[in-house]
Amino acid sequence: MTHAADPRPQAPRLPLAESPVIITVAPNGAYKQAADHPAVPLTAEALGREARACLDAGAAMMHMHVRRPDGRHLLDAQAYRDALAAVRKAVGDELLVQVTSEAAGVYRAAEQMAMVRELAPEAVSVGLREIAVPEIPESELAAFLAWLAERRVLTQIILYDEADVRRWQALRQRGLAPAGAWSVLFVLGRYSAGQTSSAHDLLPFLAASDHALPWAVCAFGPEENACVTTAAAFGGHMRVGFENNLKLRDGAIAPDNAALVRQAAEGARALGRPLANAADARRIYGAIA
Repeated sequence: MTHAADPRPQAPRLPLAESPVIITVAPNGAYKQAADHPAVPLTAEALGREARACLDAGAAMMHMHVRRPDGRHLLDAQAYRDALAAVRKAVGDELLVQVTSEAAGVYRAAEQMAMVRELAPEAVSVGLREIAVPEIPESELAAFLAWLAERRVLTQIILYDEADVRRWQALRQRGLAPAGAWSVLFVLGRYSAGQTSSAHDLLPFLAASDHALPWAVCAFGPEENACVTTAAAFGGHMRVGFENNLKLRDGAIAPDNAALVRQAAEGARALGRPLANAADARRIYGAIA
């Protein structure tokens, strides 16, 4: 029996030794506080210091959250500008900085999209479940996605399960997300018991994906390193940090985000993958797709 070739577009698959892996550090997230770990960066100045340490450890990219003075989650263009300036002062353009548009139970989709438009960042993450909601007409969603594509904002779409993967691909196939600088993030274990992840959680994402876009993985709990190293073995990219996990692979509490980045870098090197720098990350995530 013969099978028809898969008609879905697929990104070229380079040998691992020719495919730089992007390590992204997610140093704080929307919820972690100093009580959770004293090294969680909560201010612009702390994010600048973290950028330097994580760049030196092997990161090419930072996934950035900003906070209110009391530490609560914040979406604010000026707060982002201040934090971005602090990172630039610390590392120049040697680290690609991706801001988040996460709602964190505080913001509505219209507010999230308005903040992104006001800031017009170089890179942003967008949760598909947070903007593709009934309160946002499909025409408005399409206009936002077209705006991101037209301005070549490096946009990472956050996906939590295979249904999210298929929904995003359907939006692209229908032309509602035109060719742009798209990538996707597979979040492993977000809705699992105890919110802990396993490398096995990656398999349904890979089965559902058309592999047309660059992709990365983040994970929760002490198997974070195993999850991102598995992703790297399949040609994906890695996101680690205190946003989702405080522990090293041996179960000990990590002293800082840089320690988690170093672990990821060790895994990538063991697979024979070179570490991407910020220029590589801009090229990989900026490819037209």
